[in-house]
Amino acid sequence: MGRGRSIGAMKTRLLGFAAALALTGTVAILTAPSTAQPAAAGTPAAPPPKQDYVWPARISNARVLPAEIGSERLRMTMVGFARSLGVRCTFCHVGEEGAPLGTLDFASDANPHKDVARGMLRMTQRLNETDLPALIGESQAPRVTCFTCHRGSTTPARMPSAPPARPPAQ
Repeated sequence: MGRGRSIGAMKTRLLGFAAALALTGTVAILTAPSTAQPAAAGTPAAPPPKQDYVWPARISNARVLPAEIGSERLRMTMVGFARSLGVRCTFCHVGEEGAPLGTLDFASDANPHKDVARGMLRMTQRLNETDLPALIGESQAPRVTCFTCHRGSTTPARMPSAPPARPPAQ
């Protein structure tokens, strides 16, 4: 086997490994249990907040996501964005933080973060549908998600964190 062929195989394995890690991280984020602390012994737990909001099956101002996305897929997508960036709905949508979801103006484009999010979605779609398949072949599983880069922050790190300092030699 020639050198070029082994380098190509190595790239495919490395990209596949990175894709599996990214997808695993996204699944972990979407399925992670709450980090809320349990109530102290003898103290009744507070009831979960009442959720009167009904997620729409259709988006009225769709530009990147499909208009007929379906309510559950829309909910999971928005929860995925929020967890991947460590934000709440009002980071991209117009409304008062902490207000009931039904009071937010989801169709409004007044918040500039919404356009940034659309651009990021187009980028991940291009990576997953065109660029990565050209590099490593076709695949049904998404390889790049918001969490791949953002890791719970609105600003992705540009460099890896510094390694821990070595203890002084004795």
